[in-house]
Amino acid sequence: MPRITFPQGFLWGAATAAYQIEGAVAEDGRGPSIWDTFSHRPGAVLRGDTGDIACDHYHRWESDLDLLVDLGVDSYRFSVSWSRVFPTGSGPINEAGLDFYDRLVDGLLARGIKPMVTLYHWDLPQALQELGGWANRETTDRFVEYARVVHARLGDRVTHWLTLNEPYCTAFVGNLEGRHAPGIKDEATAITVLHHLLLAHGKAVRALRDDGVAGQVGITCNLTSPNPATDSEADVAAWRRLDLYENRLFLDPLFRGQYPDDARAYYKGISDFSFVQNGDLEIIAEPIDYFGINYYERHLVEADPADSVRGWRRVKDAKPTTVGIGVHPEGLLEILHRVSADYTTLPLIITETGISLHDYANPEGEIHDEERVAFYEGHMRAAHEAIQGGVNLVGFYPWSLMDNFEWAWGYAYRFGMYYIDYATQTRMPKDSARWFAEVTRANGIA
Repeated sequence: MPRITFPQGFLWGAATAAYQIEGAVAEDGRGPSIWDTFSHRPGAVLRGDTGDIACDHYHRWESDLDLLVDLGVDSYRFSVSWSRVFPTGSGPINEAGLDFYDRLVDGLLARGIKPMVTLYHWDLPQALQELGGWANRETTDRFVEYARVVHARLGDRVTHWLTLNEPYCTAFVGNLEGRHAPGIKDEATAITVLHHLLLAHGKAVRALRDDGVAGQVGITCNLTSPNPATDSEADVAAWRRLDLYENRLFLDPLFRGQYPDDARAYYKGISDFSFVQNGDLEIIAEPIDYFGINYYERHLVEADPADSVRGWRRVKDAKPTTVGIGVHPEGLLEILHRVSADYTTLPLIITETGISLHDYANPEGEIHDEERVAFYEGHMRAAHEAIQGGVNLVGFYPWSLMDNFEWAWGYAYRFGMYYIDYATQTRMPKDSARWFAEVTRANGIA
């Protein structure tokens, strides 16, 4: 394969999320989140795993930041736990929670690493869920209060802000499929949640601007690259409906200030979109500084006559990974070109992409994950090809820095570049960590 070099100033990072790594769920005033509640529900998470301890990052953060130095990254994407800052979602501020992130940001800057803060990575305070969660429009205002408090403490040092991570998963995996917290299975609730998430994003962007935010502000969405299984009229119609569900329901409001024309037909009999109030879409489309893209899936779509509601189904991949999806770097290229051509010329950052493997340490203490190295190389080459084709891509953040609590999969699936022995909390570099460190220091692939 030919050597490739990325543009000067290209951001190399690594990503994590608070509930997945921090642990210490009842320390220093932190209140319960929906994931604390959900993970303790029998049968909700594989093998009954919880994030109670996770990677114990709350106590080991300094040595974890040293791992970032070893990787040679420019930036670190992490999330703030809302319930560490507001234990009940609003009301009195928990200064001890803010102090933790204060130390984290200072520790990053001392190591020459730029902080990228995700304000919401799925861990809504449980007290707000008991008031209706994201289906309650008032939650959008509580989010703005929270965003302003975090910004007031950290804003002088944070270079990049993300309001939300993957609103698709919060809305549909958590409130339609019920596989994630809060474990609701109701489609009318899910589409209401989606709207309120996007509204909270827009309100927060405006609030941060009003408060004089110095860093760049954006949002990150998990986008897919679906394609019709055949050129039949039925499969093409199924593909368009799935594309609405996975992509256009997010991209159109954010960048065009409107829901797609076919959205109301898709939800006919389920929702009349009465949750959309005057001015909402203008707020949702509030200009941002950059757009984050999480990419995991490219798939084929075929018509499903048995499903009278959606009328589509994803074709099973011929060579699925452990989580049931395939490896398709070309899908990343397709998404980058699509977003750039159809929606925005803003800087784009790949805020997540990665692969789950059944990693293990051999008797010599080595973790050989050549499949992950191949995955990253393929996706980095696709990213480079997009840049060569005119896409304004400015950063790449693998998921994840370390193995962690992978939501409903618990600890059974490993995405990290660092292996975690959960019994001892030992961190061990995998081959992918050493390879990625070579990439960041060379700003390219040999």
